Amino acid sequence: MLDKAISKLLNEQINKEFYSAYLYLDFANYFTDAGLDGFANWFTVQAKEEQDHAMLMNQYLHNNADKVTLEALAKPDVPLKNHMDPLKGALAHEKLVTASIHNIYGVASEQKDYRTMQFLDWFVKEQGEEEKNAEDNIKKYELYGSDAKGLYALNGEMAARMYAPPSLVL
Repeated sequence: MLDKAISKLLNEQINKEFYSAYLYLDFANYFTDAGLDGFANWFTVQAKEEQDHAMLMNQYLHNNADKVTLEALAKPDVPLKNHMDPLKGALAHEKLVTASIHNIYGVASEQKDYRTMQFLDWFVKEQGEEEKNAEDNIKKYELYGSDAKGLYALNGEMAARMYAPPSLVL
């Protein structure tokens, strides 16, 4: 079994990952309503990835004979008044998730829980990619979003994103 503090943090992280999926589904719905199906696709894929992250942590707790405790998910609280709001909201949210993963890693390190540290290595790397993707989306929108043809092309690029399950082996 895992240390109680690590178990508690991983359970909290599962709920944070499910909230992330919920938030990104809200962003996808915003873009669907705006007629930007490519942006909607990008965030729908992102929501699926966040669900996968939660399920990986769920399985890790089970693999370590630990109990999983699910909590209620909060309603997404990012105000969506323009197309940039979900993009900036995604970056801010990913930074919060990164900080949370780093905190769990730090506690695991203090506890000399090398197995959990190794498990979290994948998430640390993943969070670097998540933040970069969010930053890139903002930069691209700043460059092309105010031009109808540029926005059309960017929407097409985002429509091409395909879901791929994570490659982490537990």
